Amino acid sequence: MADIDEARDLGFEILRTAGIEVGGDRPRDIAVHDDRFWARVLADRELGLGESYQEGWWDANQLDEFIAEVQTLDLQSLIRPRPALALRILKAQARNRQTVRRARRNARAHYDIGNDLYERMLDKRMIYSCGYWHRAADLDEAQEHKLELICRKLHLEPGMRLLDIGCGWGGFARHAAAEHGALVTGVTPAHEQARLARQICAGLPVDIRKCDYRDVAGRFDRIVSIGMMEHVGPRNLRTFFRRCDDLLAEDGMMLHHTIGSLVSKNHTDPWFDKYIFPGGVVPSLAQISSVTEKNWVIEDVHNFGPYYDRTLMAWHRNVTAAWDDLPAYDGRFRRTWDYYLLSSAGSFRARALQLWQIVFTRSRRRSHVYHRPTVGPPESES
Repeated sequence: MADIDEARDLGFEILRTAGIEVGGDRPRDIAVHDDRFWARVLADRELGLGESYQEGWWDANQLDEFIAEVQTLDLQSLIRPRPALALRILKAQARNRQTVRRARRNARAHYDIGNDLYERMLDKRMIYSCGYWHRAADLDEAQEHKLELICRKLHLEPGMRLLDIGCGWGGFARHAAAEHGALVTGVTPAHEQARLARQICAGLPVDIRKCDYRDVAGRFDRIVSIGMMEHVGPRNLRTFFRRCDDLLAEDGMMLHHTIGSLVSKNHTDPWFDKYIFPGGVVPSLAQISSVTEKNWVIEDVHNFGPYYDRTLMAWHRNVTAAWDDLPAYDGRFRRTWDYYLLSSAGSFRARALQLWQIVFTRSRRRSHVYHRPTVGPPESES
């Protein structure tokens, strides 16, 4: 009992530093249903916080607001990880968890869980990445603006050969082909994504291939990846850009849209690694620039991370509204998915995570000055 009391007292003290109350009525306040929660979090930090939520040991009035407060004040740094958790992190740093074989398995673990879930959660184009909400009224428009913004940043023209690395369900490939006349090759290691992407892009000059980016052959005028670099892993970033170098035409251009970290690291949040994105690591700008500094010119870095907060909250509303139409997913999955979406929204709200679109051209080439385009009606500037 003393251990439980000590853990609870320490937990209360840590929460008080953030102005978070147990049993309070503010959005950031929490309710604890099982006192094992305190020792679990003190032992396993982020992993324990997420797993105890899955188990129903605690709730928050607004989970996204609770996580935003925790991230803003960096409360996790007040808890020293126990040896077992530290060992897990060291193992993640020591091995390459994004080899071709593992990448295929990692993709199946998240993207093949069921198209029915994603069809209800996402916008009508099934775009599973941050929307561009500037001048957008809803999720569909935010995603349409994002797709169009990427095409304009790439100066995409009819007949250009475009490689979409990590093409998802084919939403961008369809837009680039239908609206800009591009000849698109999309690649994904996820079977269910590839199957549906072929249906979505039927009748257009789009070739969807179920393969890893390291197995792609050909030559392309433009390369894009949208929400893909998070799955590459720090050990493979140099390989990723070498493949882009091999595949891109001499006068080509590429854009990579990725979640970004403020600090360089070789591991990720252990809860997300275990339950959501196995093997995924969010890169920093330093990690990206260090592997591109000799061969590539970074033409533009566009950060609209706060828009991911709005995107995730829209996804959560969609899942909540459609939950009765998803009988294949049980209550534990619902809590897992809620924690994934809402804690991610809180992290973007606290600016602990970023969202970058980075445009690259080849180095040592004479060129015009790059201008970032805009989308949307100019009269609604905000």
